[in-house]
Amino acid sequence: MRLGGPVFAKHTDPAGWIAEVRKLGYSAAFCPLSADASDDEVRAYEAAAREADVVIAEVGAWSNPIDADDTKRREAIAHNEAQLALADRIGARCCVNVSGSRGTRWAGPHVDNLTDDTFDLVVETVRKIIDAVKPTRAFYTLETMPWMVPDTPDSYVRLIDAIDRERFAAHFDPVNLISSPQRYFYNADLIRECFAKLGPKIKSCHAKDILLADKLTVHLDEVCPGDGGLDYGVFLAELDRLDADTPLMLEHMKAPEDYARGAAHIRRCADEGGIILR
Repeated sequence: MRLGGPVFAKHTDPAGWIAEVRKLGYSAAFCPLSADASDDEVRAYEAAAREADVVIAEVGAWSNPIDADDTKRREAIAHNEAQLALADRIGARCCVNVSGSRGTRWAGPHVDNLTDDTFDLVVETVRKIIDAVKPTRAFYTLETMPWMVPDTPDSYVRLIDAIDRERFAAHFDPVNLISSPQRYFYNADLIRECFAKLGPKIKSCHAKDILLADKLTVHLDEVCPGDGGLDYGVFLAELDRLDADTPLMLEHMKAPEDYARGAAHIRRCADEGGIILR
């Protein structure tokens, strides 16, 4: 597997970008370009990544393609199509978004998010995005989430079967699936179940941690890897069963030093498990 994360230092060209990626000790990176990048720019960054043996893990399409407002929904779908096209152009492993919310916050909870009607809308929307772009290299994926599909390994399998598109795959964030004390304390079992059911469909993963607070009622917070209860030994062991280029991407840290600390924890866990991080 490959470890990666965001690059905070400014760069002006592919060589500068690669230098910053390597300075952080990463072998995977988020896409550094926007959808309006020229073909020459895209080719230059793709070539630089290939020559440096850096995998471009994912292109984010963060928006709400099932927005209840039709204008906003159309704009979000167009954005997803553009980002998926960019992922395909640059050779990223995937384009990733959340499935969306029926509420006012683009990725927020809402009573209608987990209904059958919304499931059908997500299926229709993902098909529309993939069919419009017709990608041949990148996959379109949805990040696992606590209050919208896919919120369990079974709901992801159901989505994959319902969408029925070769270029739809899985994106895995175990922290986002931990929404109760039961899942928190037995997250190793949850992680194993996800890999057993999704396996090679997983194209990229996010790395962070989660901490259950000792106060009522239930408080679960994102924290730096190593500061919470996520079983990284099991997470890395399961990831190691997938293809060697599968990226594990650090995200949502509060400061650059937290990314360094989180990366160090992951590397220690890999060493303890005899797992090679490329």
